[in-house]
Amino acid sequence: MAECRTYTGLDIGTTKITAVVAEADESGEALRILGIGTAPSDGLKRGVVVNLEKTVRSIQHAVGEAERASGRRIQHVFAGIAGDHIRGLTSRGVIAVSRKDAEIRAQDVERVVEAAKAVAIPADREILHVLPQGFVVDDQDGIHDPVGMSGVRLEAEVHIITGGTSACRNIVRAAEKAGLHVDELVLEPLASANAVLTNEERDLGVALLDIGGGTTDVAVFFEGAIRHTAVIGLGGANVTNDLAIGLRTPVERAEALKVRSGCALTSMVRPEEMVCVPSVGGRPDRDISRHMLAMMIEPRVEEIFALARKEIQKSHVAELLGAGVVLTGGASLLAGMSELGEQVLDLPVRCGEPQEVSGFVDSISGPRYATGVGLALHAFQCDARPQASGAGLFTRFFTGARRWIEELV
Repeated sequence: MAECRTYTGLDIGTTKITAVVAEADESGEALRILGIGTAPSDGLKRGVVVNLEKTVRSIQHAVGEAERASGRRIQHVFAGIAGDHIRGLTSRGVIAVSRKDAEIRAQDVERVVEAAKAVAIPADREILHVLPQGFVVDDQDGIHDPVGMSGVRLEAEVHIITGGTSACRNIVRAAEKAGLHVDELVLEPLASANAVLTNEERDLGVALLDIGGGTTDVAVFFEGAIRHTAVIGLGGANVTNDLAIGLRTPVERAEALKVRSGCALTSMVRPEEMVCVPSVGGRPDRDISRHMLAMMIEPRVEEIFALARKEIQKSHVAELLGAGVVLTGGASLLAGMSELGEQVLDLPVRCGEPQEVSGFVDSISGPRYATGVGLALHAFQCDARPQASGAGLFTRFFTGARRWIEELV
């Protein structure tokens, strides 16, 4: 009996690297997680590779762990990419439908998306995704799928996501040096959205905040389409560094203290609660109130939410987000995040977890694995065919853009 096709998502983050291996379940319509592997990541800074060898070793460790857990060999991956080099822009294209019956066909959709994609992109940037937001047939707008309709003029509005060429190449190079082939680079907030958002939320209007270690990724959806993407160069690691400096304690101890006793909203903590702070240089440990710990955490988290609010407002649909905000990423596990988010963003906030997958449910139930699961889901939904090993970086990006177009129209 032939072995089932597997799908692997590789989340290359600032603080951790995660590999998620999955396959189709018995129905063939949903995904079953076979294994997960994680490894600390110290070769990246704010989503960008700064030490190639360290990144390669971390990828090998995470992939090896996932292979042992799943019993499958990993050769092809869908890799996530983020970082403050990511840029998003909206473009519009127009074509004429010249055939006699004036019927719009799939190739017309391709042509109009290609026309919309024809914008000036700097030489140091590459197109990652071209995501249709909507179509106009003659004077009728608000169309999601124009195929089969009649018209002589077809317009498309698309959201184009680009990344720095060197940053993209280094992600691919690190994976290849680890013995893997990158089938596609996928923007991490899009992958996370794939895992934690429902179709109803995308239609009603929702903002996804993926708060990772080095960056916070923002994706705004409305009427089922992506409206705005952005990457903020702040994340959970900034909170940890604030504690390490303010409490004069090692970064590793500050991280453990944040996870164990931290809270993003001071008003949720009782002043009489005490926590032990490890010292350095042989000095004795000391006790501080948990209230003071929260006072050091809250300003940085509030800053992250304030910057996210500015990005959400740039989408021009901020007043229409009926589904509010969904938080994901490891830093969203901090106590008080949803409550503080509601205060700053003035929107309902919930914490998102991977949905509609089976297997290893307990292991992936938290938001910290949303990106890895989302990458595997994206691979499954595309049912990607591995590219030839000689395919260039541009070919991989173009193929990825085509898959997103096919999926969304």
